[in-house]
Amino acid sequence: MYFLFVGLVIISALYSSVGHGGASGYLAVLSLTSYGIMSNVWLKQHVWVMNLVVASFAFYHYNRAGFHKLKLTLPFVITSIPMAFVGGMLSINPDLYDLLLSFTLLWAAYKITGQDISLASSITMPNRGEAYLWGGGIGFCSGVIGVGGGIFLSPILLLKKWADVKTAAATASLFIFVNSLSGLVGMGVTSQLDFDFSLLVILLVSITTGGFIGSLYGAKYARPIIVRRMLAIVLVIAAAKRVTELLSW
Repeated sequence: MYFLFVGLVIISALYSSVGHGGASGYLAVLSLTSYGIMSNVWLKQHVWVMNLVVASFAFYHYNRAGFHKLKLTLPFVITSIPMAFVGGMLSINPDLYDLLLSFTLLWAAYKITGQDISLASSITMPNRGEAYLWGGGIGFCSGVIGVGGGIFLSPILLLKKWADVKTAAATASLFIFVNSLSGLVGMGVTSQLDFDFSLLVILLVSITTGGFIGSLYGAKYARPIIVRRMLAIVLVIAAAKRVTELLSW
């Protein structure tokens, strides 16, 4: 239990510093404990609750620091909510779940670390139609896999030069919150919710501590280059555990 508490504090601090809820990191930590044998449905719902708390801290601090742009966020959110709801209703084969999560985390890590995402040129707003498509697609995948979608949205915003790194963090945090909530509602509608409330209290205490400190540092004190490097670390951590398991098959 001590390992779980410390691990979640560290993960929530690191992820929240770049505007993320931490779902992929929480899944990695939980998989290293006795809870790793639980079904993906059980894991998704507990991780989404943690996402709601940490993403709330991240959005509060990044928004307060003036980095959130509603005009940028709204098109992605509009289509992600219903698609995350649909994805959350689905229960997929555990092996397929692990396969999907492995490849999606690897893709995100590769895109952020293997590409030049310098924003020296001017940032442009995305075409609404393109934003709707990306939002819906990421929302659906997030609902199926059990993450908030920030690990996919942040690299896209940076690579397409739709946002600088701190604006991307602000957008991702709100996106993660609404996707996680929508996914939980989708699971509730299909009567899949089964919370372990005694465990949830421990989880929430640990991620509240890390989430508040990490998001405050990222939004207020960290230089943009530091946030970018932390984002790269987050994506590598998110990918490493699942990719290792995939290669060992």
